[in-house]
Amino acid sequence: MSATVFERVRIVDPSRGIDEVGTVIVEGRKITAAGKAALDQGAPEGATIIDGRGKAIIPGLIDARVFIGEPGGEHRETIASASLAAAAGGVTSIVMMPDTDPVIDNVALVEFVLRTAKDTAVVNVFPAAAITKGLEGREMTEFGLLLEAGAVAFTDGRHTISSALVMRRALTYARDFGGVIAHETQDADLASSGVMNEGLYASWLGLAGIPREAESIPLERDLALARLTGGAYHAAKISTAMAAAAVTRAKAEGANVTAGVSIHNLSLNENDVGEYRTFFRLTPPLRAEEDRLAMIEAVKDGTIDIIVSSHDPQDVDTKRLPFADAAAGAIGLETLLGAALRLYHNGDVQLLRLIEVLSTAPARLFGLPGGTLKPGALADLALVDLDEPWIVSEGGIRSRSKNTCFEGARLQGKVLQTLVAGRTVFSA
Repeated sequence: MSATVFERVRIVDPSRGIDEVGTVIVEGRKITAAGKAALDQGAPEGATIIDGRGKAIIPGLIDARVFIGEPGGEHRETIASASLAAAAGGVTSIVMMPDTDPVIDNVALVEFVLRTAKDTAVVNVFPAAAITKGLEGREMTEFGLLLEAGAVAFTDGRHTISSALVMRRALTYARDFGGVIAHETQDADLASSGVMNEGLYASWLGLAGIPREAESIPLERDLALARLTGGAYHAAKISTAMAAAAVTRAKAEGANVTAGVSIHNLSLNENDVGEYRTFFRLTPPLRAEEDRLAMIEAVKDGTIDIIVSSHDPQDVDTKRLPFADAAAGAIGLETLLGAALRLYHNGDVQLLRLIEVLSTAPARLFGLPGGTLKPGALADLALVDLDEPWIVSEGGIRSRSKNTCFEGARLQGKVLQTLVAGRTVFSA
């Protein structure tokens, strides 16, 4: 049984509230020691010793919102290529969205994803199943069978369910089966032909805007239904102060609700669209600076439970178009940690809290293994130099698609090694 020992490394483990210098010992697939107490414990015979001074070990990130082309759009991203990108970003588990062709709305497709991931992926891949058949917002899928087959949540991906009755039924069924409904809210009528945040900047560019209310109105409906049904509801990606306030109220009233935010809405604002830069056309759109700052506060105070990359690969044919015609979405697996660490280096969010929302909290929310460095757990972890600067370049991107919002960006905090179940899947 192979063993690896990381000596005198900074151990950041939100699951145990630990941020201390110590030793981490990995034997086979599992962690056998992790903490200050293991500093003088010694190493197993024949172990590989790694000097961790000046470095940090964190639980592998768990990215709960990843769009992948396979099946049907393998030219944009495959499960294999997404897993390589994830490993390079310190992500050891991904929750794959059902927006594929065909849609992941039946047991056979869930089994296909799990089988393909087992054969080709270097990280853990967990499929989320569609709430409604074909993502059409009308007929519900078979929740019980899908959970039994291995689905970890229910979502209609990029689509917002317009029917309150369908959403009520979904929350009720999810409650009875112990599932989570993760929903992205954007009112199709209010958003209409909008392509960026509604405001003065959109007017200057001559682009149709999407008002904040397009997000908050369906969200308020969903939160009311979560209170009514008692079902577990996750607001997949919020982007406005208005939405954060709604989630805060719902939590205070005892509703079983959680919320996520895309790293793009924490790191960027509407001004980054610049002169029609289509890589910055996203859903939800990049908002005003005051909304970005409100998202950071919501992460700090617990209103927002998790941060996601919202990795959404698009190829040249769908991005090199006029801004209004370009597809929405950007990749983000490889830059998730580096972009998030800006909040730590700026003093906005403490490191322990940041790793919690990137790893421990999504594991807890979706009932996934990982998110911890406690002894006995599977060794899903990342060795990181928190201070090493690096520049995002297209040539270094492992994803099949290159539509990153961070091309040329200077980030601080580089993944040096990623382990999944004790096996090194990425090494810088």
